[in-house]
Amino acid sequence: MSGKFKLGLLPSLGIGIAAGVLLGLLVPANVMGVLHSIKGVLGSIIFFAVPLVIFGFIAPAICNLKNNAGKMLGVFLGLSYVSAVGASLFSAIAGYILIPFLHVSSTVEGLKDIPTTAFVLDIPPLMPVMTALVMAILVGISVIWTKASTVEKVLNEFQAMVLEIVNRIIVPILPFFIATTFAELAYSGSLTVQLPVFLKIIVIVIVGHFIWMTLLYLIGGLVSKKNPLEVVKHYGPAYTTAIGTMSSAATLPVALRCAHKSKVLPAEIADFAIPLGATTHLCGSVLTETFFCLVISQLLYGTLPSIGTMVLFSVLFGVFAVGAPGVPGGTVMASLGLVISVLGFDQTGTGLLIAIFALQDSFGTACNVTGDGALALILRGIFYNTDGTPKEIKS
Repeated sequence: MSGKFKLGLLPSLGIGIAAGVLLGLLVPANVMGVLHSIKGVLGSIIFFAVPLVIFGFIAPAICNLKNNAGKMLGVFLGLSYVSAVGASLFSAIAGYILIPFLHVSSTVEGLKDIPTTAFVLDIPPLMPVMTALVMAILVGISVIWTKASTVEKVLNEFQAMVLEIVNRIIVPILPFFIATTFAELAYSGSLTVQLPVFLKIIVIVIVGHFIWMTLLYLIGGLVSKKNPLEVVKHYGPAYTTAIGTMSSAATLPVALRCAHKSKVLPAEIADFAIPLGATTHLCGSVLTETFFCLVISQLLYGTLPSIGTMVLFSVLFGVFAVGAPGVPGGTVMASLGLVISVLGFDQTGTGLLIAIFALQDSFGTACNVTGDGALALILRGIFYNTDGTPKEIKS
């Protein structure tokens, strides 16, 4: 035995949820007021970090594009974006159709009011989320144009710093933030009323994952003129590993091994597409979060977002998904600013989103990883002939 025992993120969040529910059901009003104050402080810290995460990951990612195969890189990033946007729109359509039948209703009537906050510590972010996104894009592009190697090095170091902030500060406080969120929901009475709905929507999104993966592999088969089963049949170990790790990056070695077993994926395609997909193709996570956003909007705010709002959300979400880190909870963390600015979620809404997302994050990651094989198959069809020889691509 070496090193001290470290509880994983999912068990920590599960304990946080359970503790929060118990506290919400048992504590008196004055204690609930303190918990509400703690939630406000933790929420301020998390939301302060959101623009840093956006800038810290997207700007260096753009700078590093020049180090990869140009045309193939552009095509793969485009495929990742289209898959993410398509998954989000598919999920939104399913949400508009299914949510009315799930009996998700606003539970404002008859609920307890949360006690007045004991103290307030407001920590405003350095910049709005959209400012961070635009700044990241402009800085990244300008570094490539000017070949500013020093700035590129600084951005890469800043990315490492932000990742440490996420791993050492944001992730450890998430269970406590979620515990206070669920304490409020349990105290007010809304959680016990809507618990069956949460279980239903988790099953629905997992079914949605398999539908979307099936669609991606069918497209891959059509574009490559190869049997997609020759790829997907090897992905069982990668799917299982992703369920356990909740991280596309951590699953990468297994995913590469699975892709190399396929007879229809050239080794150079697998070596290029699978590692890139681990950080840019997050269709399962996007599908999940979009559906959950609709459910939470109906649950907490009494209405679904307008269709126009969801289309805007999906189009922008694709950008955030391509730039999100391939770590547990990376997608939802990178998109929190978008959820707040476009959908208008408050701290309760975002806390509930993080918690429910975490409950199925392993399945969303498994969908992401398995979907990478489909994009690799599409890439093979675009850049390779059916006999396995590279196509002549005009510049």
